[in-house]
Amino acid sequence: MTQELPSVRGTLTPHRPLADLTWLRVGGPADWLFQPADLQDLADFLAALDPAIAVFPMGVGSNLIIRDGGLRAVVIRLGRGFNAIEPHDTTLTAGAAALDAHVARKAAEAGLDLTFLRTIPGSIGGAVRMNAGCYGSYTADHLESIQIVTRQGLIETLPASALNLRYRQSDLPEGSVITSATFRAAKGDPAALEAKMADQLAKRDASQPTKERSAGSTFRNPVGYSSTGKADDTHDLKAWKVIDDAGMRGARRGGAQMSEMHSNFLINAGGATAADLEGLGEEVRKKVFHSSGITLEWEIMRVGEPAAENK
Repeated sequence: MTQELPSVRGTLTPHRPLADLTWLRVGGPADWLFQPADLQDLADFLAALDPAIAVFPMGVGSNLIIRDGGLRAVVIRLGRGFNAIEPHDTTLTAGAAALDAHVARKAAEAGLDLTFLRTIPGSIGGAVRMNAGCYGSYTADHLESIQIVTRQGLIETLPASALNLRYRQSDLPEGSVITSATFRAAKGDPAALEAKMADQLAKRDASQPTKERSAGSTFRNPVGYSSTGKADDTHDLKAWKVIDDAGMRGARRGGAQMSEMHSNFLINAGGATAADLEGLGEEVRKKVFHSSGITLEWEIMRVGEPAAENK
């Protein structure tokens, strides 16, 4: 991308490698990486940007494979100006860049129960976009509204009902960037909420490879879900179980591996490329289909172009 971009007050970096910004530590460069100084900087930039240039909002890269050839787009990554956490009486507003775990802790300190966020990797923008959930609670259960900047540079507030939140999915205006979210929360005793989160962390660390380079659950559970993300228990299948049944626990491809500890976690065991990780995931999907007739759907987002030799 050689055309001149609008001037900004934040940081605009050309040909920025992205691997160090993702949990899996893989991926090629973005044409540009834009880190806006504040809300108005973001709005002004998008308003002035050529509509033909693609934009890709990126959180902390916790649920993402960026392919080895990188992204032909302006990657927008929110930072310090977008991570405020403001508890109120029965609601909490958090910037899209605030980490889910930090929001859960700040809420608990204020006597608000958003404990489901404590063990979810990533930031609030991603939690909204993916209707993230844990331990039977989903973002859709608590979300009141979000603030976005549209691709045209307009600052808008949308009610949660406009997002059509469902299992690991939402509907957002094309090219829009989530900048903050407001949640409603039940009141709770701060000490009890802290104990609840400690218990959740212990359970997670006992069953998931939290010390490895992973992007969380690789595939969605192959079950029916309601519009709010609640499971239909009449068809309760788990992705890890069908992966085990296909003999793919611990499977490897280059530096990529399906975790021995939890077979629905794809990990960079050392030196993996994005092609290794995505290729192993596709191999798992093929083996599961042959084994059980079930087509697993990716939960990890995969974006960008393969390396030139892999095209």
